[in-house]
Amino acid sequence: MAEKVEKAGIKREKGFLYYLDKQGDISKASMVRGKKKGGKPVKVSKLGIKREEGFLYYIDKQGDVSRAKMARGRKKAKKKVVAKKKKVVAKKKKVVAKKKKKK
Repeated sequence: MAEKVEKAGIKREKGFLYYLDKQGDISKASMVRGKKKGGKPVKVSKLGIKREEGFLYYIDKQGDVSRAKMARGRKKAKKKVVAKKKKVVAKKKKVVAKKKKKK
């Protein structure tokens, strides 16, 4: 499942989105709701975490930084062998109307 990377103990405020930014620090940004506009992100805690490829980093319920292995691709399902049914198609005779020649 997930493993803790760093203990930060962040207390979350309502109406803010907490995330790990590009520098590896925890930042928060106000969430946009209706006509209310969002603001610039603010650094909450400087940790300097270096990310490894193939992991998703997030702030967990305790306010610590955790990571989980990302699901990339999926296993292919086994192909089902379907018996083909032969359809008997009755051939219809084509009726062609002859065109009248004009004089």
